[in-house]
Amino acid sequence: MDARAIIAAVRRNEAPTCEDLAWFAGGLASGAVSDAQAGAFAMAVCLNGLSDAGRVALTQGMRDSGDVLAWDLPGPVLDKHSTGGVGDCVSLILAPALAACGVYVPMISGRGLGHTGGTLDKLEAIPGLSVDVTEEQLRDIVGRIGCAIVSATGRIAPADKRLYAIRDVTATVDSVDLITASILSKKLAAGLQGLVLDVKAGSGAFMKTPDEARVLARALVDAANGAGCPTAALMTDMNVPPAPALGNAVEVAVCMEVLAGNRAAAPRLHDLTIALGARLLALHGEAEDAATEKMQQVIASGQAMDRFAAMVTALGGPPDMAEDWRTHLPSAPIVGDITAPAAGHITAIDGEALGLAVVGLGGGRKVETDRINPAVGLTDVVGLGDYVERGQPLCTVHAASEDAAEAAAQAVRAAITIGDATETGPLIIERIS
Repeated sequence: MDARAIIAAVRRNEAPTCEDLAWFAGGLASGAVSDAQAGAFAMAVCLNGLSDAGRVALTQGMRDSGDVLAWDLPGPVLDKHSTGGVGDCVSLILAPALAACGVYVPMISGRGLGHTGGTLDKLEAIPGLSVDVTEEQLRDIVGRIGCAIVSATGRIAPADKRLYAIRDVTATVDSVDLITASILSKKLAAGLQGLVLDVKAGSGAFMKTPDEARVLARALVDAANGAGCPTAALMTDMNVPPAPALGNAVEVAVCMEVLAGNRAAAPRLHDLTIALGARLLALHGEAEDAATEKMQQVIASGQAMDRFAAMVTALGGPPDMAEDWRTHLPSAPIVGDITAPAAGHITAIDGEALGLAVVGLGGGRKVETDRINPAVGLTDVVGLGDYVERGQPLCTVHAASEDAAEAAAQAVRAAITIGDATETGPLIIERIS
């Protein structure tokens, strides 16, 4: 095998063989492929693309470049992946709810990226909790509790870690083929028997239009199934954040309310969690209507809360999270309303701008070395179609200083459009299987 020949084939718009791509992925992990060759390969793929078979082969090769977990458990091993967006804290409810349904969920998650929050950053807003565990600890927590939300070890898909860093500095991040292989190589290395994808479209997502999201959803579903993992996707609306809170501790607080059975605290978040869980259970053979009822029941009954609290304790968090979570989550010193400059209906919300406002408060990273302030963010964010009077709150800001709060207020008012009443779209845009 020769990296140069593989790169040349992709550059000429010729399809490399599955063996070529598997070797190239292995070379990324072993060092047999240089940084220059990795960058040239990424650019060639970005410009010319891969075939469906090539996408599967690259995904499998990157998956197999490190450890691939195998499980011997008395239930299915299933997981979910979201393409990301603001206020997306579904995983914190979905994983324990699935565990309460008899599913085992080894959820390897990520940190914030750009304007979107990271599941791991949100979890680490809980005092004492650490998402960095060994494989032995992961197996123990999943086996005992049913779910663990953790970071990837360096032994999971090392080819992806290397290629992603190179893509980030070579303007080749936005390739559907490379995005697909990157997402799925890490997820499939967890040894899954089923996967549901939440592919988001809208102002708060990376994919702004349904057409863009549909292309990615189709590529992900086809590649995951081609790699042997039963997979389906829901395309969901991200013109409105799923949770009415944006930040780290503030999103955990909303999740705790939902886990306590309070659907009214975040109806979209609750309903999206149920839909994704039911679709995943249906992939494993359950009737989707029955699966929907089961998901609703484990949340309403507190069973999902019990699993979440047990997972928090196992990861080093407080032992009484279910009963006393309000005292454990950090709070910001400055809390105040951001008010509407005029009366009218909320006709548009720029979710990306809201996410960047949270980053500006310190709730995300501008550079990789930034430390996150877990207490800051926005809560009680208005929804599309809501009517507000002049001076009525658009949301509440949680800030570290008055200056930061004022900057966030200006950003929020610029991100929310007030006008005449308009119709809002459905939460689930399309189902792809």
